[in-house]
Amino acid sequence: MQKLESKPVVEKIREQVLQKSDAFQKKYHRKPHLAVILVGDDPASHVYVRNKHVACEKVGFQSTNHQMPAITQEQELISHIQKLNQDSAVDAILIQLPLPSHINKERVLAHLDPHKDPDCLTEANLGKFFSGNSVVKPCTPWGVMRILEHYNISVTGKDVVVIGRSLIVGKPMACLLSDANATVTLCHSKTKNLAEKTNQADLVVVAAGKPRFFGKEYFNAKSVVIDVGIHGSGSGQGLCGDVKYDEVYPQVLAITPVPGGVGPMTISTLLENTMALAEARAQKLENKK
Repeated sequence: MQKLESKPVVEKIREQVLQKSDAFQKKYHRKPHLAVILVGDDPASHVYVRNKHVACEKVGFQSTNHQMPAITQEQELISHIQKLNQDSAVDAILIQLPLPSHINKERVLAHLDPHKDPDCLTEANLGKFFSGNSVVKPCTPWGVMRILEHYNISVTGKDVVVIGRSLIVGKPMACLLSDANATVTLCHSKTKNLAEKTNQADLVVVAAGKPRFFGKEYFNAKSVVIDVGIHGSGSGQGLCGDVKYDEVYPQVLAITPVPGGVGPMTISTLLENTMALAEARAQKLENKK
């Protein structure tokens, strides 16, 4: 069994982004700039935002946090996004999810400039992504692909099961794996005989949102297991994933741990996307001169 830790992948990506950031600053005399909007007081969201700020500093980005109270109204948030859309000093705008329940996520995202969307959440960028023509890729699925690449795990010709069909993870994950020549089965809560399907797969990506739900009966000895889930354990022992890691780890070929697996990759690919958006915007402005 092999533990697919993200630390060496994160360090490699960070070094690559830092080199691009340095070159960008020398050429354009400014730092790539990520603006993060956080609405409300969700503790996990605050941790994520703080981690993103630290990661930005390490690669020489400018990072500004826009904290808004939980009582913020939808139109007020939209107005703030529109101001950042028009701010020529801002390259990327990250809207930290989840938003408070009284705010409609889809309506809010509809007002985000696709050219400043580092999470690939806007309909325009998702459309470009699924048609194979996007500047950015969904952060978490792309992070999974980078882990597989780092550990030389080819999916060409492999049978892959993706559990979960969200637009943030499941569907784009299936698309990326299919583009990499895997044969992909997309499963979900209504799938019949799920364990039978996962046991027949070479690779299983678990993004079901169910803490410690998947035990060893879902996998075989040659399984590569990618656990996208991240949850508070509820027992004061830190984070856990969708997979019962301690039970599954000795029984499979390879698995990502939680923490230390897919989670840190999401921030790393966010940095890559922010860098790509900054370069694209700067080049476009330069071409207009």
